[in-house]
Amino acid sequence: MKKPLLSTMSLAAASAFALAGCAQPPSTTTQSPAASEATSSSASASATESSAAPTTDFTACMVSDAGGFDDKSFNETAYAGMMRAKDELGVQTKQIESNAEAEYAGNVQSMIDANCDIIVTVGFALANATEAAAKQNPEVDFAIVDYSSFEGVDNAKGLIFNTAQPAFMAGYLAAGMSQTGTVGTFGGAKYPTVTIFMDGFAQGISYYNEQKGGDVKLIGWDEAKQDGQFVGGNNPFGDIPGGKNTASTLIAQGADIILPVAGPAGLGALQAAQESGGKVNAIWVDTDGYVSAPEYGSTIITSVEKGMDVAVFEAIKASLEGSFSSDPYVGTLDNDGVSLAPFHDFEDKVSDELKAELEQIKADIISGTITITSPSQPK
Repeated sequence: MKKPLLSTMSLAAASAFALAGCAQPPSTTTQSPAASEATSSSASASATESSAAPTTDFTACMVSDAGGFDDKSFNETAYAGMMRAKDELGVQTKQIESNAEAEYAGNVQSMIDANCDIIVTVGFALANATEAAAKQNPEVDFAIVDYSSFEGVDNAKGLIFNTAQPAFMAGYLAAGMSQTGTVGTFGGAKYPTVTIFMDGFAQGISYYNEQKGGDVKLIGWDEAKQDGQFVGGNNPFGDIPGGKNTASTLIAQGADIILPVAGPAGLGALQAAQESGGKVNAIWVDTDGYVSAPEYGSTIITSVEKGMDVAVFEAIKASLEGSFSSDPYVGTLDNDGVSLAPFHDFEDKVSDELKAELEQIKADIISGTITITSPSQPK
């Protein structure tokens, strides 16, 4: 039953070793906000449980995609939003980690069986499982990261992000910093939530060339053909060696800045950049890679961020308060739902002129002076 009561990021995650329709029971975190600090700082792969009572019996739950909650990318950031809800709102939380696409439907069902009040699914690939479950369980709220709301489904909310906007800025930045005149990008698989980054990146590079009379080349993505370089295989977002091989191919073709849009597989690109001895650098996606993958911080110029933690928190809060609706959340530069992360170690390497140009580009995107035309943008 729904319970509309008003009553720092954990990397803890529960492993799910299940075939479709037969998922392992979810792990639970039920400690009060006062007891949450120790759990939030834990990097254990096992979910923790506390005897301390939560503030409310409302339960928020999450199902990861195959990247897992410690992917240093979008699953991890979404999970942080649920942990914030636990800390600030006092809700109970449960989660289950998917290892393969065949587990999605079973893992969502396990959350339903656990009497969750809201179930957040993370990733485009869980759309079919989420829509089917929402239709069959109208008393439960659902939110899905990286997918829009489902037509005619009143209890499911899409959490989507116009990442083409900050990716455009990242492309301009990459073009302005490249020493070889060639930059590269690749994806895990050809999903709209992947190619939207690549479109924005490509258009930012083109805009730089137009404004500066430059000739910076992008490899790994053909915007006109909507096709490019992808890790592929059975585990495209988890294949770190595959990501490294893909990045190395782009580097061999002259790219000195790489934008991997591949979840954990993108860590392979960071490895390749790090091994270049400073000749190659990267731009991360989804979360601030300097924070989530600090071992590669010296190679990360900036990151194209999605405020998935904020979107997840707000969806849980609305469900708790009884104000939940199926209207999609759309993160943009204007509402700070997407952004370009700080430059960190590259702060002094990005010229003041380039920084000023990026700020103007941001303003022009918000005002509509610059129009981005990715077919993968939220409608």
